[in-house]
Amino acid sequence: MNFLVTEVLLLLRNKSSRRNLLIIFWFLLALFTLIFVYTIAFHFLMEREGKEYSLITGLYWTLTVMTTLGFGDITFHSDLGRLFSICVLMSGVFSLLVILPFIFIEFFYEPWMRAHTAARVPRGLSEEYKNHIILTHYDIVTKALINRLNQYKYPYILIVEDLTFALNLYDEGVNVMLGDLNDPETYKKARVNRAVLVASTCRTSSNVAVCFAVRTLNNMVPIITTSEDTSSREVLKLAGSTRTLLLDDMMGQILARRTNGGDAMSHLVGDFDSVRIAEATPASVMIGKKIRELGLREKVGVTVLGVWERGKYKIPGPETLIKEGTILLLAGTAEQLKNYDVLFCIYNVAMGPVVIIGSERVGQATAAALKSRDLDYRIIERDPAKVVDPEKTIIGEATDIDVLKKAGVMEAPAVVITSKNSDVNLYLTILIRHLQSELQIVSRAGTEGNVTAMHEAGTDFVMSYAAMGANTIMNYLKKGDILMVAEGLDLFKVKVPSSLVNKTIQESNIKEMSGCNVVVINNNGSSIVLPKANERIPEDSEIILIGNEESETRFLEMFGKFK
Repeated sequence: MNFLVTEVLLLLRNKSSRRNLLIIFWFLLALFTLIFVYTIAFHFLMEREGKEYSLITGLYWTLTVMTTLGFGDITFHSDLGRLFSICVLMSGVFSLLVILPFIFIEFFYEPWMRAHTAARVPRGLSEEYKNHIILTHYDIVTKALINRLNQYKYPYILIVEDLTFALNLYDEGVNVMLGDLNDPETYKKARVNRAVLVASTCRTSSNVAVCFAVRTLNNMVPIITTSEDTSSREVLKLAGSTRTLLLDDMMGQILARRTNGGDAMSHLVGDFDSVRIAEATPASVMIGKKIRELGLREKVGVTVLGVWERGKYKIPGPETLIKEGTILLLAGTAEQLKNYDVLFCIYNVAMGPVVIIGSERVGQATAAALKSRDLDYRIIERDPAKVVDPEKTIIGEATDIDVLKKAGVMEAPAVVITSKNSDVNLYLTILIRHLQSELQIVSRAGTEGNVTAMHEAGTDFVMSYAAMGANTIMNYLKKGDILMVAEGLDLFKVKVPSSLVNKTIQESNIKEMSGCNVVVINNNGSSIVLPKANERIPEDSEIILIGNEESETRFLEMFGKFK
């Protein structure tokens, strides 16, 4: 019943629908008038032929002739009467069999079906809706974010302005709401006063409008926005944005951090309270040794959480061998990581320039991050208008082998591919790997779906724009409880569930049941990194686990939702 009322209201609220109903009314009025005139004329003509019939009979004759039923029980015998019958018949065929169906379909049925379809997409949320996230734009970042929100069972609503697009998303299972992004009334209906976060990934100008609309209703709710350039950050802040993400710059920094340029220093990934997570290319003296032979915990206090080998992550054991191309994932305090750098900085070696393909924002951010590490680089750019530093730029197509060789790909320790086009990046990976089998290839991907193919093609490290943006927003939402180590691999922190209290790591069967590994136990300010199998998990402690999206989901489903 409520759905029917909604349809009627939508039909009457639309100006064109009200006009259509008025057209139907005037047509029906004209039709009834015509039927009445024909009924009266029928009596006059029958009286001329010496016959008398009631009004009901006249109406009966008019309708049977106009609808072409023609029972033949009442007929005219004069030429005038028969001519009148022809006029009634022709006007009936035209008005009832042609115009009436057309008007019904065009001005009633189709608008009603559109209203019926539109009623499926809500225009607002119920008053009970709370602790939800409001999204304002559907793109690759938002799509990945929605997957993460569903994983952690966070309620959300995506505001869409176009009805057709909203219906398509609704049919795909996305929680959508129809509304104008610039109208404060939209956010009022979206219960922004009960929301925990507004995430707007539109263009900068649209994000400013969203911030203004939200801030007219709520000055407290956090608003995360994205921007294409640094100069817009201050404008968005003035408009009300809590935090502005420069995704291109972030992507460049991540790609640069994973690039092997010959230095053996650690590079910070993130931190959980006092435990810092960093990555490092092994120094030359580490190559060919086992983890236990390095003695890193005894020498500087850091622990090797994992190793990367050609894009594959492994949990290390004492016998894990360090090879050329291995990347170490380290855990320790700020002081311990500093001691690690002091110990191994003497093993930095001079190598050829890193080759960066593409000089747009991601490429420039990568170059800036490499420069901060005192690493040399060369950029390949096909468009001379985009060149920022001519001395370090090679003009030409990166798919041209001669251009790659001119940029120094045969001597380079690493190549960073920053193009937006995943197909081009896949092609370049295969080509470069064919030219130089030993160098490191670091690449950007558009979506999470491209990552596997690029790893199989020979890329050592891939980061998708979608996953990076989604995880950054998710990390803000969960107050730093998630740290994206790489594409599809996260460190996440949870309070120990009751089912695991006082169990040892071995008794908990976390790895066997979910696929996640416990890497840190935090309890009363102390941290146990890579706890042993017989280490017990105390009550009221926190555990930090590492796993891919599937194993993380299994853990959350088995042991509950944590915030």
